Amino acid sequence: PGIPLSPQASLLDEYQTNLPYQLTAAQQKALTEIMSDVTKPVAMSRLLQGDVGSGKTVVALAALLVAVSSGLQGALMAPTEVLAEQHYRTFEALLQHRAPSSVEPGDSDAETPSRDNPIRQVTIAGQRSITLALLTGSLSAKNRRNVHAGLSTGEIDIVVGTQALVQTATTFKRLGLAVVDEQHRFGVMQRGGLRQKGFNPHILAMTATPIPRSLALTVYGDLDLSVIDTLPPGRQEIVTRVMSQNQMNKLYDFLRRQVQEGRQAYVICPLINESDKLESAAAIEQYSYLHETVFPDLRLDLLHGALHPKNKDAVMRSFRDGTVDILVSTTVIEVGVDVPNATVMVILGAERFGLSQLHQLRGRVGRGSHKSYCVVVSDSKSDDARQRLHILESTNNGFELADHDMKMRGPGDFLGTNQSGLPQLQVATLTNLSMLESARKEAQQLISNEHFETETRYAAIRDRVNRLWSSNVEWS
Repeated sequence: PGIPLSPQASLLDEYQTNLPYQLTAAQQKALTEIMSDVTKPVAMSRLLQGDVGSGKTVVALAALLVAVSSGLQGALMAPTEVLAEQHYRTFEALLQHRAPSSVEPGDSDAETPSRDNPIRQVTIAGQRSITLALLTGSLSAKNRRNVHAGLSTGEIDIVVGTQALVQTATTFKRLGLAVVDEQHRFGVMQRGGLRQKGFNPHILAMTATPIPRSLALTVYGDLDLSVIDTLPPGRQEIVTRVMSQNQMNKLYDFLRRQVQEGRQAYVICPLINESDKLESAAAIEQYSYLHETVFPDLRLDLLHGALHPKNKDAVMRSFRDGTVDILVSTTVIEVGVDVPNATVMVILGAERFGLSQLHQLRGRVGRGSHKSYCVVVSDSKSDDARQRLHILESTNNGFELADHDMKMRGPGDFLGTNQSGLPQLQVATLTNLSMLESARKEAQQLISNEHFETETRYAAIRDRVNRLWSSNVEWS
């Protein structure tokens, strides 16, 4: 059971009317599906999947406003402080009818939200005041207490935070909708902890990693699926080029010209499977070379997995605020980072990455008004690697790339070894979409059949279901 929401149509209409751009048909469809779910007396469990830059956050804020207009609270949980602050700034900008990417480094708004003032009021629809809050681990004890108090009394309408949202000290007066961004980066207990903060709040999970529909139906079969498969108008096409090591001087000249024009760049070090320590060491070595030999006059910084989380956030904040020209990094910046002024993504040892990961890295640029570029560097002689890089060069569509990736690498390799939820299918293959959709439809019909729990002909399936649920797993 869940709390059926009864949204004020005027608030949602005003929000959409005053957006800096119109919702795409795909965004509108996703929002309609969410609205259909949250108005029912059953808690929503929906996955919102969209390519990088497809506008998931705009849809998520609309859903949170539905909860607020129904007299409830909303929450968005992000995996890092940088991402939480980014969502907070985006929410504030959208509610004030500004484009989120309009903030340039050095602007006075670039520091929003201030850690000294994590609770802000924004007037929407010319009448309704929305209270936004930020809750992260780096807030002072006093500010954290103020946010906790505002959540428990209901004074705060929407809170954006990290896993600080699921800690014991955080209580809500009446949580109606919880959004989990990049949900695969949270553990089951963290996701479940957010659900426990209210009476079965509606849950909207979001992911920017394009997954073939067949794979999504299988791995996320317990969630309803909404897909935003088109990009908003005006979204930049990123120019992608494959280069070899003997062209590096030409590439370095290009990077320097971009920085001289006021832009910023990423340089991603090769993926080393053996260990994080080796990967961090490779990044440190590359940073030292670029900083001391190639760009001694530019401002460089380094980001890798071995850094303390607070140090990672500090580096990303410096890059976002424009005090770093070139960020040398491992793949820790793969998802979610939004720096509109960054226009060049250089990926070294590109043959070591899968197509979807290359696409995620490419999606860190092209987020502002400036023409953007992705340069993948590889000297691989492997036909497989060269084919993969050629495909990346030919399309910016993440869903097309995900399909290619799964066909080339297989579903297990596509998801990685940590995705233990990948089932071993007995009959269908993951590329047999019609079979998977038929199986899912059949399962839904069985569950809705009032005789399912009593009739003898369903005994074998009931036994299998009971054995699955007796495994004592938290399903979140």
